[in-house]
Amino acid sequence: MGESRTELIAWINDLSQLGLTKIEQCGTGVIHCVIMDSIYRDVPLKKVKFNAKHEYEYIANFKVLQAIFDKHKIDQDIPIERLAKCRMQDNLEFLQWMKKYWDQFYPGGAYDALARRASSPGGAASVSNMSRSTASKGSANSIATGMKKTLSTPSVAAAAPAAKRSVSRGGTTAIGTAAKRNQELEEEYQRNMAEMTQQTMELKLTVEQVEKEREFYFTKLRAIEVFVQEQMENVGAMGVGDVLEHIQAIMYQVEEGFEIPDPVEGVDEEETY
Repeated sequence: MGESRTELIAWINDLSQLGLTKIEQCGTGVIHCVIMDSIYRDVPLKKVKFNAKHEYEYIANFKVLQAIFDKHKIDQDIPIERLAKCRMQDNLEFLQWMKKYWDQFYPGGAYDALARRASSPGGAASVSNMSRSTASKGSANSIATGMKKTLSTPSVAAAAPAAKRSVSRGGTTAIGTAAKRNQELEEEYQRNMAEMTQQTMELKLTVEQVEKEREFYFTKLRAIEVFVQEQMENVGAMGVGDVLEHIQAIMYQVEEGFEIPDPVEGVDEEETY
């Protein structure tokens, strides 16, 4: 089984600095172009529309990706039409394949995503809205703990009186020191804010997934309940074997776009859906 959505989002944000919040955003084609560029460093990013908003622009980005696949003789079909519709399941499966390919061929070392796309259409503009922090892989508890630590960091406002005192005592040298300290505090504040934003998005994704799974299983339970009531009102309408077969069909039915959750570590049980 491939990586979960949370793990994939954390990985791609760390690699691309693109502030991804959900898998559906991969439908723009931008993410995949960045992944291939991190491996081969020869993707013409000037042709990639980082600020793409329309499906025809997404398709144009995927054509850039297809050209790279052809250049490096990568024998993998790119379902452009389906991906450009920004449906979760299609983009999840293709991103999982991209992650496996990246794990196999990434040359190692640092990849400066910001510098690589600096001259690309929309690349520079999008940089200001993207988080620089690596997405957390922990649970909701670890996210809350990280936010608590972040909030305990001394703020710029709290350090301002100390900076003011150093200026009054040290003249020009003190002014330079205070300015440098204020700049450091401001940068630390921005990093903390970016980290909190990323952690909040992670927590939101977790909540959305739990709610979706809850609704999925409740719908199955309700369908079984209605079916049983119908059989009780029409005793003998179906044999026991047919009734059980129908209930089993409801239990194992999977809706389009629903992702079966990963098994819990340490629990050796057969999954039921």
